[in-house]
Amino acid sequence: MKLRLPFIKKPPMVAVVRLSGAIGMAGRASLNDTTLAPVLEKAFRKGKPAAVALEVNSPGGSPVQSALIGGRIRRLADELKIPVYAFVEDVAASGGYWLAAAADEIWADDNSVLGSIGVISSGFGAHVFLARQGIERRVHTAGKSKSMLDPFAPEKDEDVERLKVILGDIHQNFIAYVKERRGERLERKADLFNGEIWLAKRATELGLIDGVGHLKPRMQEQFGDKVKFRRYGVRRPFWTRIGTELTQDAIAGIEERAAYARFGL
Repeated sequence: MKLRLPFIKKPPMVAVVRLSGAIGMAGRASLNDTTLAPVLEKAFRKGKPAAVALEVNSPGGSPVQSALIGGRIRRLADELKIPVYAFVEDVAASGGYWLAAAADEIWADDNSVLGSIGVISSGFGAHVFLARQGIERRVHTAGKSKSMLDPFAPEKDEDVERLKVILGDIHQNFIAYVKERRGERLERKADLFNGEIWLAKRATELGLIDGVGHLKPRMQEQFGDKVKFRRYGVRRPFWTRIGTELTQDAIAGIEERAAYARFGL
């Protein structure tokens, strides 16, 4: 039984949520809105936190999942009037920066990689290999664009143009979101939206983050030395760690490792 004494003010509490990994990939460690929804709900609603701190370490991933997670964070923050602080570790790039931008303030380590405000689509072409092996590709569609960008067929100019339109529209959504979240803090004369990345000091000068700082000392500075921290994360049952999902996780791990490697990590 917990003894509650009246008139004794409890120290402020900061809820900490870790957002680490690629966004929307197949593995269990991937960040997605469905998995994070109950975690974020608890973090914002349990124990009346003075703030929510996000530990962000992500090279990006799905733009849809990035938007869903970021949107959920903002809805909870606005509804409950709770400030949100993001603390970037190794990287907050592309969709990772989208998540960080959901916070009211963004802080990072001196060596954190930030930015990559752009959109990428990558694939492969195997039609030459199939032809050399004497393999005939058979595809039947209803709708001339149904087989767009088929990796086993030669690339078509019209398919590439359609893809560029889609990527461009997503990019404009990303730009509008960053401008909305960062507002007047952004350096207006700089080209911030070409996919480039920066370390924390330069990102601060550009207005992409608010400065260099780590979670505990920054929260102590904000809420006092007696501030308490309560961590929230995704709990996975033991039986999900074994079986056929191991193969899927191994493949997802390779994809995630490649995503981090794009930023020298």
